Amino acid sequence: MARVEDGSESGGDELELSVVMPCLNEARTVGLCIEKALRAMREGNVRGEVVIADNGSTDGSQQIARDLGARVVDVPRKGYGHALRAGIQAARGRYVIMGDSDDSYDFSALAPFVERLRDGYDLVMGNRFRGGIRPGAMPWLHRYVGNPVLTGILNVLYRSPIGDAHCGLRGFRKDSCDRLGLSATGMEFASEMVVRASVSRQRIAEVPIVLHPDGRDRPPHLRSFRDGWRHLRYLLLCAPTFLFVIPGLILTLLGLAAIPITLAAGFGVSTGYFGPNFLYTSSMIAVSGFHLLVFGLLGKYYAHLVDPVFQDPGVERWASFFSVERGLTTGVSLIALAVTLGAPVVGHWLQYGTVPIPGQWIFAGTLFSLGVEAAAGAFLVGILDMSRSAAPGEGGPHVVRRPQRDEVSPSAEKVA
Repeated sequence: MARVEDGSESGGDELELSVVMPCLNEARTVGLCIEKALRAMREGNVRGEVVIADNGSTDGSQQIARDLGARVVDVPRKGYGHALRAGIQAARGRYVIMGDSDDSYDFSALAPFVERLRDGYDLVMGNRFRGGIRPGAMPWLHRYVGNPVLTGILNVLYRSPIGDAHCGLRGFRKDSCDRLGLSATGMEFASEMVVRASVSRQRIAEVPIVLHPDGRDRPPHLRSFRDGWRHLRYLLLCAPTFLFVIPGLILTLLGLAAIPITLAAGFGVSTGYFGPNFLYTSSMIAVSGFHLLVFGLLGKYYAHLVDPVFQDPGVERWASFFSVERGLTTGVSLIALAVTLGAPVVGHWLQYGTVPIPGQWIFAGTLFSLGVEAAAGAFLVGILDMSRSAAPGEGGPHVVRRPQRDEVSPSAEKVA
């Protein structure tokens, strides 16, 4: 016979499943969601529990949950991510299924999630677009713009196979989730989980689910544009290759490719298409692109150092080659070449008050800027290396890796 744990302590025996629901003033629906989840576990012979991560309800949601046998985790810090992280930490099950407590998800249909988790998948996502979206369950903007666009961006940036990356009903192995080091506090928690699972090459599956209109009698907590931006911002911040490196490399190469064209036109003396104005533009593009490229490489290296999920052997090899000495040599060489090209122009300007070859002066300025950037970037890599090499306790600086359970501890959250 299946056992469904109530809110009392249950000893040290591990449960198979914990159903975690974030809750903020969901008195109208939380009871129904709990009853569905408990019934599904009984019918499926699953030994489990329901955990309500309450984010400060004032409508009696907590007592309703306790009366129905759920455990309530009081989470004083507001935020979707805060609530779920606390609930997941408190969960005693080997598997966790999370979903909103507004009755938009059918907790009586947990069996497909449990089956995939038993098959060895680390993350099992619900897919509302494959299962069906009932009339009035999702705003038009979310259904046809927000979710498809954000899911598409996530799949391109992180090579994810997900068709509905922001579905709130999902299941995962608790130990696999622990390794992700989740830290998001708001709605972007949904994106963070998928991004970090994809980067970690965890096994991901999808099951069709039906999305129903929620049972609230008030507006939803979700704010379309604010929360949509938080999702997009997170996706971009975790992808310096696409945000900085690729655009920077393209702009740098485009800008520098103009140099032979300008040389053939007489070093910018021509007043045609390839005159000084063309070289001004090319210089601006090259310098801007190189800035982006350096920022991106430094961002990737920093993430490689401080976040185990984003560790990359390719970044390690690049950083090992790009030593302070090599970077400084490259930078000084570019600066020296810039001075060699620019010195005659400066001399002529000091003597006659005019710049005879503006193209040569622009080219020299471009090389000087690139040289300074290369040298500065090399020193920044050296600073990061120094932070990594000094072991804690030896008096030197060191990189503090993100704890996997930061800001959430048994002493911080009250479990009832």
